[in-house]
Amino acid sequence: MSRHLPTTVPPGRSPAQPWNRQRLRSNNEWLLLERLRLAGPSSRAQLARDTGLSKPTVSAALAALEQAGLAREAGHFVPERGRTAVLYEPDPLAGHVLGVDIGRARLRVAVADLAGEIVARRDIPNKGRTANAVADAVVAAARETTAEAGLAAADIDHAVIGTPGVWDEERRGVRYATSLPGWGRPGLFDRIAAGLETGITVGNDANLAALGEYTLGVGRGSGSRMFAYVLVGTGLGVGVVRDGELLAGAHGALGEVGLVPLPPRPDGEPGGTIEQAAAADAVVRTALELGMTGPLTAKQVFDAARARDPLAITAVHRAAGQLAYAVAVLSAVLDPDVIVLGGGIGASADLLLEPLGRALARLTPMRPTLAPSRLGEEAVLLGAVATALDLARPEIFARRTALAG
Repeated sequence: MSRHLPTTVPPGRSPAQPWNRQRLRSNNEWLLLERLRLAGPSSRAQLARDTGLSKPTVSAALAALEQAGLAREAGHFVPERGRTAVLYEPDPLAGHVLGVDIGRARLRVAVADLAGEIVARRDIPNKGRTANAVADAVVAAARETTAEAGLAAADIDHAVIGTPGVWDEERRGVRYATSLPGWGRPGLFDRIAAGLETGITVGNDANLAALGEYTLGVGRGSGSRMFAYVLVGTGLGVGVVRDGELLAGAHGALGEVGLVPLPPRPDGEPGGTIEQAAAADAVVRTALELGMTGPLTAKQVFDAARARDPLAITAVHRAAGQLAYAVAVLSAVLDPDVIVLGGGIGASADLLLEPLGRALARLTPMRPTLAPSRLGEEAVLLGAVATALDLARPEIFARRTALAG
């Protein structure tokens, strides 16, 4: 990621700042807004009980949040005895965010409100033949999606863009994006930001997929302490979440397992990298070498294996064997309790998991739980939206309360 995800503390809070009444009010308002977001619609009395704030303080803070357009009435609670209570919730229309997933084959874009509801989305082929063409296609798709949501560019509070490679803030570009030729050139994401007319955060696609899968998919409620997501498609990357926090490494490159070299071939030639041996192009190459006729795509190979074509089955098993090296490295270094298989190739986990497990047993004594992705090819996009919401909520709160105050 290009920056750390913010925690849910009041914006502007710092232990070095002196106490004042305005900051106390802001803290109370943020506390109540987060409580409403996490616990659902609540009454004044319930909020007072849950937060320990007095009822007058809660009433004043809710009034301020309503005035700022951050909270709204959400109905009424009618008890068997006593007075009817007004329920409050965060106003989902207080802001909107944009999530983008840039892949070699497809571009995915979604606009969401502050409740995380997807209000418009696009899923289109990536036809760009140059890096500039891809960047312009991202901007065009984002603008179309924003317009479909009934919004203008100025209504998008933040955008998070998922991409292969590792973001380099100093160069203002990505490194290691081997699946998108020319994508590492500095300035491309400044071009996108200018086209979108909003602040952007650039995130590694596997990292965003890991966050999406951890919060909304396999990891949800799992209690996993070390959760790994292996994104296998045109490239290969890994995202790791430990106790709910994304691990990025010293330079943001943690999880670039696809760059790990394989042992030399029997003829002494370099064995290539895990990505070259296990990603989509390798599956197709192996299938053609075995005698399948082309042109082929990785999906067609897996479909043929599902239809019991023996050559396709052999190609899939070889891909699983190569992928096992990545999983073995990951298991030895990080000791994850859950490893999720995702991405375009990961979508065929029904064919991969069994031979992958057998190959892994030959390579290492580590025994992580292997699981297919529940979010499928939506994982990167949903992770981008979730991250954009985490970044935007404090910014929107600070701006709206300042204007209302």
